[in-house]
Amino acid sequence: MTIYIDPPTWPGHGRMWSHLVSDVSYDELHTFAERLGVPRRAFERDHYDIPAGRYADAVDAGAVEVSSREVVRLLHGAGLRRPKGRAQTPGSRSS
Repeated sequence: MTIYIDPPTWPGHGRMWSHLVSDVSYDELHTFAERLGVPRRAFERDHYDIPAGRYADAVDAGAVEVSSREVVRLLHGAGLRRPKGRAQTPGSRSS
């Protein structure tokens, strides 16, 4: 199991955020996030939003540090990318 995280460079709600993703399945991602204590409400379409203060926790738990560009490439390569505004198609991998 490999989970990936990009640097906390995404602003929102007065904080900086990272994206936590899997290149295998949403189930794998949900399992990792649950072990990390990240609430399910932090899942957005194809990733978890992780606040900068939890970045080191994710890395310590085994998340591999990659660039934001690499996160998108990994999601596309795995067929897990769900862009904003695009409905999930029947047969898509489970969330």
